[in-house]
Amino acid sequence: MLVLSCSTKLLILEKMLKSHFPESLKVYGAVMNINRGNPFQKEVVLDSWPDFKAVITRRQKEAETDNLDHYTNAYAVFYKDVRAYQRLLEECDVINWEQVFQIQGLQSELHGVSKAVAESKRLDVKLSSFKAVHLPPVSALPDTSSLMGSSPRLTYLSVADADLLNRTWSRGGNEQCLQYIANLISCFPSACVRDDKGDPVSWSLTDQFATMCHGYTLPEHRRKGYSRLVALTLARKLQSRGFPSQGNVLDDNVASISLLKSVHAEFLPCRFHRLILTPATFSGQVHL
Repeated sequence: MLVLSCSTKLLILEKMLKSHFPESLKVYGAVMNINRGNPFQKEVVLDSWPDFKAVITRRQKEAETDNLDHYTNAYAVFYKDVRAYQRLLEECDVINWEQVFQIQGLQSELHGVSKAVAESKRLDVKLSSFKAVHLPPVSALPDTSSLMGSSPRLTYLSVADADLLNRTWSRGGNEQCLQYIANLISCFPSACVRDDKGDPVSWSLTDQFATMCHGYTLPEHRRKGYSRLVALTLARKLQSRGFPSQGNVLDDNVASISLLKSVHAEFLPCRFHRLILTPATFSGQVHL
């Protein structure tokens, strides 16, 4: 195991990962954030350098953690050789197996290998799988003339909006998610439409892996074009900063898939896999 802490080497790694798109996108997004201030206190672990065969991004050991917070306790994985990834998993001090956490990536063997190692350590593993998408360059936004007045207006999220997002997110509704969303809003780009009271009615934000997430419009404000506007606005923000505009969507989310097709998003050949791993100690205490 090698922790890559040299800023020059981290920039080189970022460039190397680009040649392995789309499978490396999650790790690439995390490394980009590390190289731009590291607001989420991440670090990179590899099997070797520079000819690495597996790379994992994780929370820095010295960062404050909540053992039930699988949102923040998140690892992104990319490997050229799945056996090298398995060996990294099995090494001491690469993964904190004593807390609830998630592993995510865009490679098919990720689930099987991670599950086998986790179950040998008596952790429960829950898998979610999504279509992975990438939005094309956004040269122009939809007509926003209706949003030029005081209401509704196109803007961005604030930490004060975290409670609403926590209540409306299918993965939310708990204290860990509330704090996680507040941190995302503080650290990364977002976009939203606000009503005449200044409250968000449609929004999307960016996670620690530079992935667009939690795109949502309140039911009473749907079919007004807000979701399309918010998605394209956020994609353009990310692209202007050099980030890929990537996202994930469930197979049965017909409305979001239709929206993505309408903006000519590319549905990637690989799928996004997210594993939530729970030690027996915390069984029954975790909001999945």
